[in-house]
Amino acid sequence: MSIASAKVKEFLNSSPRMLIDGEWVSAKSGQTFDTHNPATGEVLASVPLGASEDVDLAVAAARRAFDAGGWVAMRPNTREKIIWRIAELMDEYAADLGELESLDNGKSVGIATVADVRFAAECFRYYAGWPTKLTGTTNNPSMLLADPSQEFHAYTRREPVGVCAQIVPWNFPLLMAAWKIAPALATGNTVVLKPAEQTPLSALMLGEILLEAGVPAGVVNIVTGEGETGAALSSHDDVDKVAFTGSTEVGKLIVEAARGNLKKVSLELGGKSPNIVFADADIAAAVAGTIMGFTFNSGQACESGTRVYVHADIYDEFTSALAAAVGTLKVGPGNDPESAITPLVSQEQLDRVTGYLEAGKADGARVLVGGERVGDSGYYVQATVFVDATPDMSIVREEIFGPVAVAMKFTDEDEVIASANDSDYGLAAGIWTTNLSRAHRVAARLKAGQVWVNTFHAFDAGLPFGGYRQSGWGRELGAESIELYTQIKAVNIAL
Repeated sequence: MSIASAKVKEFLNSSPRMLIDGEWVSAKSGQTFDTHNPATGEVLASVPLGASEDVDLAVAAARRAFDAGGWVAMRPNTREKIIWRIAELMDEYAADLGELESLDNGKSVGIATVADVRFAAECFRYYAGWPTKLTGTTNNPSMLLADPSQEFHAYTRREPVGVCAQIVPWNFPLLMAAWKIAPALATGNTVVLKPAEQTPLSALMLGEILLEAGVPAGVVNIVTGEGETGAALSSHDDVDKVAFTGSTEVGKLIVEAARGNLKKVSLELGGKSPNIVFADADIAAAVAGTIMGFTFNSGQACESGTRVYVHADIYDEFTSALAAAVGTLKVGPGNDPESAITPLVSQEQLDRVTGYLEAGKADGARVLVGGERVGDSGYYVQATVFVDATPDMSIVREEIFGPVAVAMKFTDEDEVIASANDSDYGLAAGIWTTNLSRAHRVAARLKAGQVWVNTFHAFDAGLPFGGYRQSGWGRELGAESIELYTQIKAVNIAL
């Protein structure tokens, strides 16, 4: 296993530990679990197996830090400087973070460094501007039951929620941590972060950066562990809010766990996004964008455009061009800059994706390109396009979370909108057309939290991200994320 970064080598050899109350600690039980390199299956490091007692300690530290008021009462411009410093340090350590993310997740080093680390830094930079802009309103109440001569001064305050549990997935470990930690810090909350057990390492290196940037002890705590650790955190009675990104199935369990004290919940869940190619589309651009839509991060993205609807007039031309282009994609490890399809994150995910490949074939869909596992070591599959599928097939209806798309034919606008909206999910959608009126018209009718026109996977820290239906509750990024981490207090004073 070749590692270029001296910092990453030192980090992996240091026996990474959890961050609780500003200290790096082992699990109380002393137990650990291994995290693996998906390209080879080799063990990268052993990290603490946090349990409920470790969660209790982390939540208690976050509660003390919140109740002490040092973070929330800090002058807003001082809090801004600390959050901005986090972004600066992430940029400084971008190569190290990118290599570590690639090793632990399997993704391309280039994607990990640019799409993950740099965007994560931009999230902190964006939310660094918010502490000085958290304002309330003044009101002129009628107070119908009061003496008509009585005057009142009424206003609202926007205040932090409190202790926030944040549970992030394995597909974009560092980026999803940034999406959650940055707005939580900007609004004065404290945090207990639980990274995915498959990919815990970049979150722990981020913890080092937070301390170096000057985040006070206890404000951000990081507990590593498996599903039981997340369950203990999401059900904890001293947690005020839980934010989760992951599967819809687990999201529903989070909601159940949060019922005990009715904590606030935000969920960014699964998707099965439609990608619609109209007859007037720029075919070359649409082919390239469609490939990006379903193979980015080896298809391990909740918003992937995996249901590809192509107008009948260009269907044969488009699918032929798509198959030819997909067939040239190189499969290989993340440290090879020519690799377009990198390994899936784990053996479990490999089994899931290959299971769907076999199910699609058994159901009668035809493999236009790909359709097989690659090699017998590492967790690799070919980028795959199915055709001749029917709407009831599992490959059309269920989230596969691999580089697998299904191309289907349509003939008119109303038909394709109905097909696109025929899903339990509603996270994202793509439209390819040169007709501006059609673009606006169709975008308005699609049941999706974000619609991309003549592009895909286009993100900005200032634009909200989230879904309709079973794709989740709430919106991350943008001003909308501030709503997730604050609550409104009304103050009414008789003068």
